[in-house]
Amino acid sequence: MNENFINFHILISHSPSCLNRDDMNMQKSAIFGGKRRVRISSQSLKRTMRTSGYYKQIFPEKSIRTRDLKLLTEKMSELLSESGYQIERYWVEKAVQVFSSRVVENDDSEDENIENVEQDAQQETTKKVAVAPWSVSEFKYICDSVIRVYQTPLTEKETEALQKAIEKEKNRKPTKKKPRKSEEDVKDEFLLKKLKKELEAGTEALIKACGKSTDIALSGRMATSGLMTNIDGALAVAHAITTHTVDADIDWFTAVDDLQEQGSGHLDTQEFSSGVFYRYASLNLKQLQVNLGLLPDMKSEETPESRAKALDIAAHVLHMLATEVPSAKQQSFAAHNLADLALVSFSSQPVSLANAFEEPIKPARNGGFREPSMQALNEYWDKVHKGYGLQERCAEFSLVQRELPNGIESKPSLPELEGWVRNNGKA
Repeated sequence: MNENFINFHILISHSPSCLNRDDMNMQKSAIFGGKRRVRISSQSLKRTMRTSGYYKQIFPEKSIRTRDLKLLTEKMSELLSESGYQIERYWVEKAVQVFSSRVVENDDSEDENIENVEQDAQQETTKKVAVAPWSVSEFKYICDSVIRVYQTPLTEKETEALQKAIEKEKNRKPTKKKPRKSEEDVKDEFLLKKLKKELEAGTEALIKACGKSTDIALSGRMATSGLMTNIDGALAVAHAITTHTVDADIDWFTAVDDLQEQGSGHLDTQEFSSGVFYRYASLNLKQLQVNLGLLPDMKSEETPESRAKALDIAAHVLHMLATEVPSAKQQSFAAHNLADLALVSFSSQPVSLANAFEEPIKPARNGGFREPSMQALNEYWDKVHKGYGLQERCAEFSLVQRELPNGIESKPSLPELEGWVRNNGKA
């Protein structure tokens, strides 16, 4: 059986809090099973994990997400220096320019068409691109390529092509919007074009460099330029929802002015609630190995070493899903809660157990939702497992000891469950 996927099922009970808000400053919510549930978006959960202290300790290199190329140049110069990669800012600017500008093709088009293309290129250089993750290791690779291309003497054929481009620019009728370029500017465009062709031919090396930023390998990257490599995410994360219906409360609060005898300096309200949340994520182990640069493509056979590396990352993902909590309003609510249950399965396909809660959980006799949610999750897993004849290897850690369905191995602690994942789902 091809157990290419790891499914993570987490139940975590949050005390009163407001961990994820919408544009109206209200708790995010969703209708599921015809009833309102409080929701924490997948974007919030993924950002929480990649910005956590745990992530920084385990994976020192994370990507920089921005759409402002000027700020990217400044931050990337700083990060490259911190990593021990000493380079002049000029070369970092050139590396950013590779992504932000389009080299004008010097073909035999009419002058009017050339001017239109050049104007488009100028606009593309100055406009902002979509928010995207940028890898430090990727920039090291590109900066090395920039320096090599700019400092390597041109071949005889390249020199002739450059001279033709210079002469063509000299003969072009300049306009107010597009004045004549200097020979140095023409040469710069020529070298950038050469650099782009080389980088486009070496996308495997770029992907391997990106793989050192584990968050890109996990979450992927949507290409926002012709050169930027498109990377399919290996980790799919669902929006977390409460297993039961939630009636939100409103906190009416004041900010007292110590120098004012009566009244307050500020009055406002904040929606909040508590509940048991179901978190689900699925990790494609083969895709992760490709994104890390350990395998050339999805058709390649994985090696024991490449799978072991992916399983180690999977264990860290489990740890973060079970322990990391969004930081929103935490100074006011301090809902720093750990998972009550973590169920992990090795499977041939992604399988969510969210439908265990399609009918909202009813409170137990003591009024709590935690234990009934655990029971419902295990019972639904058993139904799906038997109904579809799923061949999964499963293990679970829970703070509440109880009898588990056949096929789920009990683990006494989260570290032992993480070890089980690292050992490929074997004791």
